[in-house]
Amino acid sequence: MSAAALEISYKHLLRIAAPIVISNATVPLLGVVDVAVIGQIGLAAPLGAVGLGAVILTTLYWIFGFLRMSTSGLAAQAHGAGDLAERAAVLLRALLIGAAAGLGLILLQAPLFWAAFTIAPASEAVEGFARHYLGIRIWGAPATIMLYALTGWLIALGRTGAVLVLQVVQNGLNVALNLWFVLGLGWGVGGVATATLMAEWAGLALGLWLVRDGFGTVLRAAWARVFHASALRAMFRASRDIMGRSVLLQLSFTSFVFLGARFGDVTLAANHVLMQFLELTAYALDGFAFAAEALVGQAIGAQAWTQARRAKRIALHCGFAGAAVLAVLFAMFGGQIIALMTTAADVRAEAWLYLPWLVAAPLVGVASWILDGVFIGALLTTAMLRAMAIAVAVYAASLLLLIPLAGNHGLWAGLMLLNLLRALTLWRALPAGLRG
Repeated sequence: MSAAALEISYKHLLRIAAPIVISNATVPLLGVVDVAVIGQIGLAAPLGAVGLGAVILTTLYWIFGFLRMSTSGLAAQAHGAGDLAERAAVLLRALLIGAAAGLGLILLQAPLFWAAFTIAPASEAVEGFARHYLGIRIWGAPATIMLYALTGWLIALGRTGAVLVLQVVQNGLNVALNLWFVLGLGWGVGGVATATLMAEWAGLALGLWLVRDGFGTVLRAAWARVFHASALRAMFRASRDIMGRSVLLQLSFTSFVFLGARFGDVTLAANHVLMQFLELTAYALDGFAFAAEALVGQAIGAQAWTQARRAKRIALHCGFAGAAVLAVLFAMFGGQIIALMTTAADVRAEAWLYLPWLVAAPLVGVASWILDGVFIGALLTTAMLRAMAIAVAVYAASLLLLIPLAGNHGLWAGLMLLNLLRALTLWRALPAGLRG
């Protein structure tokens, strides 16, 4: 792709970002339907089992989330360079890794589930239902992890409309099968698991069909490159760095939850309610970060550094505009949102005390999220990991001071500081070609 052919504009970025925002909105809906249909059984154990089983699988699959991001950065640069064979080879490598990882989880399911129930013991009834649920769902592991690769590849090419189609069809099928298997056929927990399993494999089939045009006449050349040592090293390096960064980020959020538990059940519950604001913010602004991955990666692949800088600037401008809208909405309607999420008067009152932090959160955090997308597109993954390590170290040290001084307010201040530090360390790590 020539620099002249690379379109970098607000309109183009929004065209990439909008489908991601819409597709993200379908994700929480699926969890709501799972809870609603299994809740019709009228027993606590099946409901708890589905929740526990879903958390266990989500945690296992989360480990392989790096595959989406590394695939996105590598494919975007190959696309920008006009190397269609390498672009296809990136996807083939990622699909093979996803298939191998999924098969590995299936083979290791017994010790993995044993470890999960040892760490999070449940009642005999809940564990029994959960094991039944997991025993069905685990067979979808290859499809789920391979879908990470497909999604990353489509984002790299800016084909987020296809990502939206994939997400809507997969989640829509899951919902329909849930209703049929559980409410219609009375399959209970097994029905929920079977519905998700079938939707995962149907999603993979649809995803492979959506990327079929990426191979064509270059398939033979792509296969010949799949196991090239230099390409494998590049994918391994990017994946290693992204996984390390993700682990540090997850540890930070986990520590936030654990430290919040020290302030009592009401504060813990209030923090959980308010964390949904952060989740909503991430879903809403992810589209701009994904667009930055695609456009920055394509520009660098084309050696169009002026275009790469423009893509970074436009993504930040759009991200801050979106963050400002969210901040205003949280300020105006935060109380009503809290009231919808809990009927407990004491939790509502406690959440109100810390709501100002969530009003500030989108504006404080947006730069770090967008810059993550820039660094992934540019494949500056080692610098991204280093920046995250610095930010997390300062965050951990700051909590030693902030929590004794300000309690739960200090905990929220520390979380805001973490996002601010992430942005500052990433900005300092930007190479000259991306500054300005």
